[in-house]
Amino acid sequence: QVQLVESGGGLVQVGGSLRLSCAASGRTFSSYDVGWFRQGPGKDREFVADIVWSGRLTSYADSVKGRFTISRDNAKNTVYLQMNSLKPEDTAVYYCAADGDRRTLLSGTPGQWGQGTQVTVSS
Repeated sequence: QVQLVESGGGLVQVGGSLRLSCAASGRTFSSYDVGWFRQGPGKDREFVADIVWSGRLTSYADSVKGRFTISRDNAKNTVYLQMNSLKPEDTAVYYCAADGDRRTLLSGTPGQWGQGTQVTVSS
């Protein structure tokens, strides 16, 4: 198992950028697929992006495609979410999640979750 800790959230103006980090403990992190999910005020948690263990395959929600980029550095046990051109509707708590099975990750029921980091986009 791995433990996940997110960082990098904060308050940013519309059109601004933030980079979230998800730091993992555990020697097997490089074998996990990792995703970012978010939950806005009064909304259900939704998928944002994911990256497979090798970093060779990524996917994105339509709402963030072209604006967000997910990447990973397995040597540092860290996954990143670069968020550009932020909009008020991107305001949410962002969660990092990991699972050894990509289908399980994408189903929204991964085995490991971080505690979340708040992103607020002000207009």
